[in-house]
This record gives sequence, C-alpha cells and structure tokens, in this order.
Amino acid sequence: MATVPVPARPAAATAASAPSTSDGRRELGQRGRRGCRPLYAEAGYDIVDRNWRCAEGEIDLVAIDPRGSIVVICEVKTRSSTAYGTPAEAVTMAKQRRLRRLAARWLSHQRAGGSPMRSVRFDVVAVLSDRSKDLVVEVVHDAF
Repeated sequence: MATVPVPARPAAATAASAPSTSDGRRELGQRGRRGCRPLYAEAGYDIVDRNWRCAEGEIDLVAIDPRGSIVVICEVKTRSSTAYGTPAEAVTMAKQRRLRRLAARWLSHQRAGGSPMRSVRFDVVAVLSDRSKDLVVEVVHDAF
C-alpha cells in the first residue's frame, strides 16, 4: 500500500454556488484516478488509455506491463471512508462482467489497428482519501 499526495484541483465555484455532493464525489474519483497513474508509470508500465469510453461504459485505465506482454485493465475505486465497505469491495460481480465486456471491446478496437494479441489482466486500484486528503492506494493485481 502506498500513500500518494495528490492535490485537489482548484474548483471554479462562484460565491453564489457551492459545490454539490456529486461534484465532490466526481472530484474525489478524479483524484483517485490521477493518483494511481504514477504507481503504474513508475513501475515501468506504459499507460495507453485513460477513461476509455464506449456505449457500454468506461475503462478507467489501460496499461501494458513492462515486458509488453500483458494488457492491464484497471478499475479504480475511490472512497473517502470505509463506512459502506472498502473501495475494492465495490467492484461487484456485475461490474467485473461489464469490465470483461469492455476489455473485449477495447481489444477489438486495438486489433483493428494492427496491435498484437496479448494476455489480459484485471487490476483493482482501491483508493482511500484520508483526513489529510492524501490518498492511500492499494493495487490488487489480477483481482478477477
């Protein structure tokens, strides 16, 4: 587990509008995704896609392992507390099935462009924002 200081981005709020709860959750999720990228990059992974979207959903992060042989599909779950369970526990079986479908879609797009076949691994990056606003990041390799 690593603690990663990731500063919040300044909000563009006016005096008449306070940030909503959903804005706070969105910012927390964005901080979590930004916080996990350096861990993969520093470990030698090549980050090839972020927030990849199609009609079926979104993949948070796609990376190639340092040897170039494995595509890593990363689901990043960020929470401000464990009151409703850990971030990793939020990756339900339904979410795992959706990620598998999304990975197949992403891979088919890559193969259409001539990319080589690779093995696929699914990681879960569990991120907790502690009271100091630092991020505590745990990477679960080959989570499912």
